[in-house]
Amino acid sequence: MKYKRILLKLSGESLQGDDNYGIDPSRLYYYGNQIKELVDSGIETGIVVGGGNIFRGLKGTEAGFDRVKGDQMGMLATVINSLALHNELRSAGCKARLFTSIRMEPVGELYNRDVVAEAMKQGTVCLLSGGTGNPFFTTDTAAALRAVETGCNALLKGTRVDGVYSDDPEKNKKAQRFKHISFEEVISRQLKVMDQTAFTMCRENKMPIIVFDMNKPGNLLKVIKGLDVGTIINDR
Repeated sequence: MKYKRILLKLSGESLQGDDNYGIDPSRLYYYGNQIKELVDSGIETGIVVGGGNIFRGLKGTEAGFDRVKGDQMGMLATVINSLALHNELRSAGCKARLFTSIRMEPVGELYNRDVVAEAMKQGTVCLLSGGTGNPFFTTDTAAALRAVETGCNALLKGTRVDGVYSDDPEKNKKAQRFKHISFEEVISRQLKVMDQTAFTMCRENKMPIIVFDMNKPGNLLKVIKGLDVGTIINDR
């Protein structure tokens, strides 16, 4: 395997499947089995899930919410999604623990880097919810931070597209997919991979990012094996 310890970032929207809101049980089941396949292969795994399928802080701000309160609601949405995935993983036979960035026992354990790193080492999937615990930061930034903190080999961003493109592939059929691209080139081309805070953190800490289609069966394990799936972003 190319990577021994990874942080998987999933969007909240990915859990809603074909619905416009909430959590699709079939999508949850599918993700649970994909992650179990990873764990059964001996990969140490941390997961950060967004909350956009339930509530998005910035959208709330546009609707009149105070930004801090809106972001706090978004943090709670990530906990709900993580609880659902935690339950699915346990049902699939995976050892899993849920951590929250703010104190929320008995819903989850308060995040502690050393505890999480040791749990991952022991083959337990660690769901890291609640974002960074602070407003004005996205779950992309939380994923980058947790990946760096826990000593992951790579940050995997599971999306509905099969990598990073020169343009929006859903709008431009001639858009080119990159197999490998540098941090510098992503910046110069102004490609929207992650928010700038998350991207800068990965760049400064030499954390490779792999963007891939999480909805294609087998892709997650292929990424770990180093096969030609998605796009690798790192310093060439």
